[in-house]
Amino acid sequence: MLDTKDIMETITMIREDHLDIRTITMGISLLDCCDSDIDRSCEKVYNKIYRLSQDLVKTGKEIEKKYSIPIVNKRISVTPIAMLLAASGGDPVKYAKTLNRVAKEVGVNFIGGYSALVHKGFSAGDKELIDSIPRALAETDFVCSSVNIGSTKAGINMDAVKIMGNIVKETALLTKDRQCIGAAKLVVFCNAPEDNPFMAGAFHGVGEPDCVINVGVSGPGVVRAALAKLPKEAPLSEVADLIKKTAFKITRMGQLVGSEASKALEVPFGIIDLSLAPTPAIGDSVAYILEEIGLEQCGTHGTTAALAMLNDAVKKGGLMASSNVGGLSGAFIPVSEDAGMIAAAQSGSLSIEKLEAMTAVCSVGLDMIVIPGDTPCETISAIIADEAAIGMINSKTTAVRLIPAIGHNEGEILDFGGLLGSGPIMKLNEKSSAEMINRGGRIPAPVQSLKN
Repeated sequence: MLDTKDIMETITMIREDHLDIRTITMGISLLDCCDSDIDRSCEKVYNKIYRLSQDLVKTGKEIEKKYSIPIVNKRISVTPIAMLLAASGGDPVKYAKTLNRVAKEVGVNFIGGYSALVHKGFSAGDKELIDSIPRALAETDFVCSSVNIGSTKAGINMDAVKIMGNIVKETALLTKDRQCIGAAKLVVFCNAPEDNPFMAGAFHGVGEPDCVINVGVSGPGVVRAALAKLPKEAPLSEVADLIKKTAFKITRMGQLVGSEASKALEVPFGIIDLSLAPTPAIGDSVAYILEEIGLEQCGTHGTTAALAMLNDAVKKGGLMASSNVGGLSGAFIPVSEDAGMIAAAQSGSLSIEKLEAMTAVCSVGLDMIVIPGDTPCETISAIIADEAAIGMINSKTTAVRLIPAIGHNEGEILDFGGLLGSGPIMKLNEKSSAEMINRGGRIPAPVQSLKN
């Protein structure tokens, strides 16, 4: 029996508190599209993606209409393209343009997987694909790229870290006439998950099924609204309990949508990523949740502790609601996509150093952070290395998505539009890290990697 109170509560969450399904993402394996001829391989890629995903957007809209649940994005993730390039050789950008063409044809928002996994070294196709990322992202609209440069088991590939500092800067440079948007579609990972439905870091791992549906839920506005009704003197244990109960409700909605999409598309249901993913909409903010807990503004002392509690409570609530939890799952803190984070950065309450501390206890890492356009490539590499070290030591996924604002300086604003929002250019430490970065080599795996 459906409880009328539960139905009305869900309607309120959707109408007033920005509750939505952030994405349904179809993961597609392209391993059977490998060919020694790149043109034949691209043809196989296009045909397979189109055949499997042609009804994805339509199905998403039908589920939206049936349940009145907003599904903001419909996306595709594919096998890391460096693996196909290893077999075919040739110009990697041909693959990027193929992905872009099929994404446009089927109507999805983004397609992820222009990726390479180099956490322990480079194999055939990896360097060629990485070198092509700036051009690929400049010459396409829907393609997203990611590179995994470290893991708890492998350590950190500092040669790849050095390269990625240059790649991030060049990607921004080639799209400087479009607010450096290319860099917003590029993520550098440590411990990248194979089933992440969120862009720009989604790719379809080699251990995944041939085709699968993964769902990313959201709802920071719902959590904030629930906490606003709690007495200000309520102990933090009650705060955590309320977050768990709210995350449970949000995840159940994701479970419903994932099951419906799986059935309609005749594709296995993979995972629910129960991350709290903010938007620039007022109220739909992780920063506002932290402020509702009792901080005057996000970034002040106590922020890391409040975020750790939030992240843990979200996961506990979600795990009770579904046995298919995966991906990243937790609280996202992308600066440009979160109205509260933007305000905190503009006021000076939130610094990049504080953000780095926060990434040790939440999902992902330094996300959608705009930095001065004249930032040296070695500094970008050093930021990537710092974030990878947090992920490696703590056995968690961390990532960096930096946007060098070419031609702009600290304090100015870049506006990307849509869900990507706008971000203030944040101040960085100006002391050099070049000597360390130029050493290259590999930071060995930590002792906790030896758990066998």
